[in-house]
Amino acid sequence: MAPLISSSDRQQLARLARRALVGVGPALASPHLHKRGLSVNHTQGVTLGVIGAYVVVIALLWNLPYIRWVLWPFKMLVIAFHEFGHAITACCTGGKVESISLDPHEGGVTHMRGGKQAITLPAGYLGSSLIGALLTFCGFNIVASKVASIVLGVCFLLTLWWARKDWLTIATVLLAVGLLVAFWFIQHAEPLRFLVLFIGVMSSLYSVWDICDDLILRKVNSSDAYVFAKRYGGSSQCWGVIWSVISLLFMVAGIIAGLAAFKQTTQQQIDDSNDFIPTVRMLLKM
Repeated sequence: MAPLISSSDRQQLARLARRALVGVGPALASPHLHKRGLSVNHTQGVTLGVIGAYVVVIALLWNLPYIRWVLWPFKMLVIAFHEFGHAITACCTGGKVESISLDPHEGGVTHMRGGKQAITLPAGYLGSSLIGALLTFCGFNIVASKVASIVLGVCFLLTLWWARKDWLTIATVLLAVGLLVAFWFIQHAEPLRFLVLFIGVMSSLYSVWDICDDLILRKVNSSDAYVFAKRYGGSSQCWGVIWSVISLLFMVAGIIAGLAAFKQTTQQQIDDSNDFIPTVRMLLKM
């Protein structure tokens, strides 16, 4: 009995099937690939552009004479993050924080007893860069920036408690809290996320540039890296470079996480923000 379908017909059907798969396959696969890919929408693109602008502006202001004083309040703020990193890790490793003080010449010191110095010494640079990465992450979204500002407020209160006898630290903390509160009430808190983003980028880059200033451009024997190297071996420059690389990795991770987590448009972020602890203006409308 002859077969119902000849071999030539089967070959033709196979060719047609292959053509159909070639034509339909990309259309079926592209939505899944699009979902899995790390795409960037318009709002995220604006945020990335702002981050790039912040990096350039901070780099210029950091090195230009006289104009560099524009960054002074924010330098004081990230130095407070640096000292907070020392203080919180000291408390977590069995130590006791006696005081925190900031110096007008852009320095700071944390007086503490006990704790594990292998953790507390690098925690200044790495802690401030981790805070910077988290703030950069939150800067991609308005509601996340609101949450970040609340957490920052709690951290500032702790720092204020430890620095209750240092007027410069008190003034810096109060100024920072005042800025955060004020930005809550501007355009549904949309500018708040750009303030949080700026503080995050500044904190991340401060760790890198401060290490370069202290250990590469000019050797400072009182730096955290110098004390760490003297106690645990190696050179201060080596530890400084390692901590700088980790700080940059923290920042990159914060940016990637922000792109992956926050896909909302600006209007969607504003709508979500109006439902999360609305400002006084919104409460009056209700």
